[in-house]
Amino acid sequence: MSNARVDGASGAENRSADEFAEHVLRAALGWVDTMAIYLGDRLGWYRDLSAYGPSTADELAQRTGTAPRYAREWLEQQAVSGILVLEEGADRMPASRRYGLPPAAAEVLTDERSLAYLGPMPRLFAASGRQMARLVQAYRDGGGVSWDELGTDAREAQADLNRPWFDELPGAFAGIAELQSVLTRPGARVADVGMGAGWSSIALAKAYPDLSVDGFDVDEPSIALARVNADAEGVADRVRFHNADGDGLANEGPFDAAFAFECIHDMPRPVDVLAAMREAVRADGPVVIMDEAVAEQLTAPGDDLERLMYGYSLFCCLPDGLSHRPSAATGTVMRPGTLRGYAREAGFADAEILPIEDFGFFRFYALRR
Repeated sequence: MSNARVDGASGAENRSADEFAEHVLRAALGWVDTMAIYLGDRLGWYRDLSAYGPSTADELAQRTGTAPRYAREWLEQQAVSGILVLEEGADRMPASRRYGLPPAAAEVLTDERSLAYLGPMPRLFAASGRQMARLVQAYRDGGGVSWDELGTDAREAQADLNRPWFDELPGAFAGIAELQSVLTRPGARVADVGMGAGWSSIALAKAYPDLSVDGFDVDEPSIALARVNADAEGVADRVRFHNADGDGLANEGPFDAAFAFECIHDMPRPVDVLAAMREAVRADGPVVIMDEAVAEQLTAPGDDLERLMYGYSLFCCLPDGLSHRPSAATGTVMRPGTLRGYAREAGFADAEILPIEDFGFFRFYALRR
């Protein structure tokens, strides 16, 4: 997956009514595909087709413990949408039709370690849809919808989407001398702020056998999941997870470095967290932020990356940020200038963009003292 920018929609002022109606129709069809992918993901249908090959509705339903009539309707929709392939020459009787999952689709929808893995993405939007009435009310009164209210779908989706990229962190850091010198130092300790399900902490611990990692988060279910993951990956002896916000860092430091991967934009008090990271790290230790690689400035119309990030912001990140008060209400689209402002308020001199290219949707910053 690349963070290369692609063209967005044409200028709104130049479109006819028919053209705009087509835009709305395409959006509705995208929602249909997104929710149908959610069904296939959560019901295990994609994984089953990947494992067993082309199948009839009855075969798929029997193996997955689901209802055959629903399976048939889903298979037909997936074939019509171009996700599944209807076997050529197949009997045209509905019960005899066989549907296959092409290799490229299997990788994107089922391969949890692939950088192209997007199967969990619909879970985030399904979680938001479940809370749509609450979101409408929040948009009216300025309140929020918390991460806890969004629930398991959102929590697991974020963890599963980020995991393949977190596995690539050691490779990305290999070219940054100041990070390599810390991470390879015998007995080094680093803080991973907002670690979620723990995959970033685990990836660092597995890549650097002399490193100890302390992860910090405020979501107890995520912390419990992180501990299970660390144990399963064999690094629980060097990775600890704490239920604490930025203020809790001081009690566990000092650290040789501190990281915050794809979470600062979610935090209601980002300046306080960055200030706590600065205080918890040794004077010569790096403080690194990974966040969305959005454009430097708002441009309308924007590219597909901007559109996706505003989607996350509208339905997840901004409502979660506003569910706590006081709140900076950053939202997903945290542009570099916004982070630089937060860093300076937190006592840093600046935020420098690190030369780590083509790392998905993400950009890396080193906060300078």
